Amino acid sequence: MVKKINGIKFETMISMTIRYYFSLLILILTAFSCSSPGPGLFGKKTPHEQYSKKIQDAGLKETSLGAAWFKAAEVTLRTPLYIQLPYMETGYFSPDKVNAIGLKFIVKRGEKVTIDLSKNPKQDFDLYLDLWKSSQGKTPELLASADTISYSINYVAQQDDSLVLRLQSELLKEGEYTMKIITGPSLAFPISPKVKSNIGSYYGAGRDKGQRSHEGIDIFAPFRSEAIAIADGTISGVGENSLGGKVIFMRPDRTNFNLYYAHLDTQFVTQGQRVKTGDVIGLTGNTGNARFTPSHLHFGIYTFSGAIDPINFVKQDVKSFSKITAPLDHIEKPMRTIRAAKIYNTSPPQIDYKTIPENSLFIPEAATANQFRLSLPDGSVGFIKAMDGISVQKVLSKQTLKYTQILYSKPDSTSYLKKTLPPVIIIRHKTYFVALTFFCQFRIAKVVCHLPDLCFMISA
Repeated sequence: MVKKINGIKFETMISMTIRYYFSLLILILTAFSCSSPGPGLFGKKTPHEQYSKKIQDAGLKETSLGAAWFKAAEVTLRTPLYIQLPYMETGYFSPDKVNAIGLKFIVKRGEKVTIDLSKNPKQDFDLYLDLWKSSQGKTPELLASADTISYSINYVAQQDDSLVLRLQSELLKEGEYTMKIITGPSLAFPISPKVKSNIGSYYGAGRDKGQRSHEGIDIFAPFRSEAIAIADGTISGVGENSLGGKVIFMRPDRTNFNLYYAHLDTQFVTQGQRVKTGDVIGLTGNTGNARFTPSHLHFGIYTFSGAIDPINFVKQDVKSFSKITAPLDHIEKPMRTIRAAKIYNTSPPQIDYKTIPENSLFIPEAATANQFRLSLPDGSVGFIKAMDGISVQKVLSKQTLKYTQILYSKPDSTSYLKKTLPPVIIIRHKTYFVALTFFCQFRIAKVVCHLPDLCFMISA
């Protein structure tokens, strides 16, 4: 018998109450959003910091929902998933839970990281995108944040580093998004694209029978090909020496290094001259100690500490994204494994993984290539191959209850009790349920004629 209060079903009253408080929370946050918070301790606050302050000012930080939002922001920085670039995922943020993602990746000095985010709906659904430097044993350092209009970050790596991207949504809002992360050169290529050229020798290669190492890269191109400025900047030196022959030094704007062009046949610039990206500053040749080699440009980058490898500053072989083949219509809909499946903490899959048994429940939160980024009922996250899962709407088995069964909202015997099903007494009133999948000692069931959603019961 369904319990009623003043003629209204108890379950309906609970649902109405939850919706009321959610609506109240949105109104409070909206009221605080009318006034923009002042600048932070060291400058303007990021959108994430501004939203955090709204939650605090509204007195919501100590509520379970507010505390969960702050905790998710911290946990995703501390325990991110690992990805290889380029990376693209499409996902969905549900309004009935706190949503946050942490993704960790490696960058090389001189690479430019470009992060772009698109979302739907475009209005009334704010996302917070921040890029952090991750050092083991140290507090993460904020490097860049996207505004809530363009949703884009461009960052040039100053050294080889591990970075963490955090994406978090505002509370009680829903929407879908597509996020793309790619790396490329931070500077243009030193030889004009009008001619065919190739890199024939790399940084660190032996020279003079091992007495010294190569302090740059050699780019081979037809004699008198155009050598160009690869950034806006100033010509810091023009000269000639026994090793490099005719040379040019250039200092790009807002950098702490000089570019070095050597073995030129002709120099078109003078010291102190301003140049823009693409300006022709000389023609390739084989002057200096290259007089017995084919025409090429020796290109180097020098800091106050000496030469550094220029390859990641200029290489043009940018990789494309893998097409998403994991079905998008499964995102945020419960699935179960159709076999013992591997859960990876990296994408693409690497060595580190754990195995979960057949018929284990998981929630796909996003799709990337042929994988789902998922969460498990115990709160752990990872990546699973899409072919290892199937919708829980596919019936696993049908059974008849013989004993009283308690239904839980989560796979935890201390969680909310959704319902108690009595044992069968009269045959024609048998209570049927559909066993959909399993998690640990819990059986996940969708009860026919009793509850429309998923629930958990301890396996008999």
